Amino acid sequence: MSDTMYNSMNDLQFDVLREIGNIGSGHAATALAKLLNQKIDIKVPKAELCDFSKLADIVGGAENLVVGILLTLSDDVEGMMMFIMEKNAAYHLLRKMMWCEIDDEQPLDEIQLSALQEIGNIITGAYLSSLSDLTRLTISSSVPYIAIDMAGAILSVPAIEFGKVGDKALMIQAEFGRDDADDIKGFFLLIPTMESYSAIMSSLGL
Repeated sequence: MSDTMYNSMNDLQFDVLREIGNIGSGHAATALAKLLNQKIDIKVPKAELCDFSKLADIVGGAENLVVGILLTLSDDVEGMMMFIMEKNAAYHLLRKMMWCEIDDEQPLDEIQLSALQEIGNIITGAYLSSLSDLTRLTISSSVPYIAIDMAGAILSVPAIEFGKVGDKALMIQAEFGRDDADDIKGFFLLIPTMESYSAIMSSLGL
């Protein structure tokens, strides 16, 4: 999506994108609750248009260790989607899912990485499903790619790929949990192509 398109976006269009973020985050929280077999509440998500250069700061700084789960999108909506959470939060989720002790300082084994990848797949799948239902567009996604690295390194992937057409992305910050002490903060990064952005808006009559 080009910077020009973002700059020309009116309040109604941005409100629609923000509402898509709200609905998608709600579906993701429901999917997470089913996965963990426990009640999960979600705080009102925050949606904003961010410069690629500022994304790392939003998730804790360029050197902050995070888990990034990246999918490429195809069919009616093309582009990328990424779900990011801090490494400690990801390990916390794994402990809840696998009912085992996992040392935050130890690298994950193949089974744990696969489980974390599945968590990301379920969360992002729920988000994309809600977007597809809302817009009535067909959205297919690739097998998710998972990486544990510094935020600056992980976020360089979409920045390099889509920096060719613009320098902004839609970021939705969501907090899931049962209480403040148990909250998991995650970030959805949605980067459709220019054509896909137009398709999303057209499908909603905008």
